[in-house]
Amino acid sequence: MESTTHKNFYSIGVSYIKADAQTRGKFSLAADDKIALLNEAKLKGFEGVFVLSTCNRTEIIGFAEHPFQLISMLCKHSNGSVEEFAKISYVHKNQEAIQHLFHIGTGLDSQILGDYEIVGQLRTAFKIAKDQGTTNAFMERLLNNVMQASKRVKNETKLSSGTTSVSYAAVQYLIDNLDDYQNKNILVYGLGKMGKHTCKNLTEYAQNKQVTIINRTEQKVDTFIKEYPSIKKAKIEDLTNEIDKADILIVSTGAAEATVTLENIPLDRNLLILDLSVPANVDSSIKNLENVKLVNVDELSKVTDETLAKRKDEIPYAKQIIQEHKQEFNEWLNHRRFTPAINALKQSLEVIQRNEINFHKKKIDNFDVDQAEAITSRFIQKITTQFVKHLKTEETSVNQSIQVMAKVFGTNLETIDAENH
Repeated sequence: MESTTHKNFYSIGVSYIKADAQTRGKFSLAADDKIALLNEAKLKGFEGVFVLSTCNRTEIIGFAEHPFQLISMLCKHSNGSVEEFAKISYVHKNQEAIQHLFHIGTGLDSQILGDYEIVGQLRTAFKIAKDQGTTNAFMERLLNNVMQASKRVKNETKLSSGTTSVSYAAVQYLIDNLDDYQNKNILVYGLGKMGKHTCKNLTEYAQNKQVTIINRTEQKVDTFIKEYPSIKKAKIEDLTNEIDKADILIVSTGAAEATVTLENIPLDRNLLILDLSVPANVDSSIKNLENVKLVNVDELSKVTDETLAKRKDEIPYAKQIIQEHKQEFNEWLNHRRFTPAINALKQSLEVIQRNEINFHKKKIDNFDVDQAEAITSRFIQKITTQFVKHLKTEETSVNQSIQVMAKVFGTNLETIDAENH
């Protein structure tokens, strides 16, 4: 393992804010790619790294000497280039990165405001990193605080009122744009988490009774339709025939490349296709067909304006909760940073104490050692307590204060600042 000291906490990545679905797809990381990236980070001695890759964002969160170390790993393990990344990326550092993670975990940074699906994705991303041995106490404490804030925002505000997601937006799109949506033949291709949510919304919210599912693993479909018996099942080898019978095709296969191509599409009838996958799983050339309307993730996110308007009113309350939990984390962080310095200061004062007591023992007959130790120990306690109070105040620069302590009380304090990162 290479020996490195990574002093700054970063969050680097791409998201829906600057990158469209196609561009985000280039930077998305499959499960094996995430593991490979984490193993490389571990091999290079990074102190803490985890990877978050969803349909709306891909980012690396962790410690590095320079953000390019994280950027280069992302580009190496994805299909994106450094040049593309530079145009559509974001880089957050230290407190900005901490704030960014709180915003992600509480739904403030979701493509659809208040969408809490990201919380489960955050937990999974961190667990994968922990299993690979690339997390540390800083990150674990931070994630715990983010999760606590997320729970409070969900329970104490209306930021998630009228709960929505891409799968919800897909169904809302059908309701808003089709007069007879309840009687349309709908084929859902792919039964991952997104596909399941879509099917549930189609049957429960849209009350459509003509939904068919196709999935590569039939057992998943069999298990799912036990709960929703009105939904029909079709085999993967019948995909083209089933598309030919459908009025609406909803694709949520989550593959790395197109799973629906021109060969699957009928040319003699109109077809509406909703592609919920990132990267896109419907061949882009299909949108050129006159009989097909293709709608992707980015377009679907625009259908929830009314819900979003109500949610925006809740943002100040969510930010107040975030501030409380961020302050709690920073108090823990500061305490963790200055505790070694206070301990070292105390040790330095105790050395002075011992030397002075030994000096006076030689100079003064019947010198009361016990009384001298009791008095000087109280002085040491009061001095260290005053330093703790000083370091805890908001105006204090902890690093500068520690450096002053190092200069005043000796070289045994000089290494503390490096140890705190």
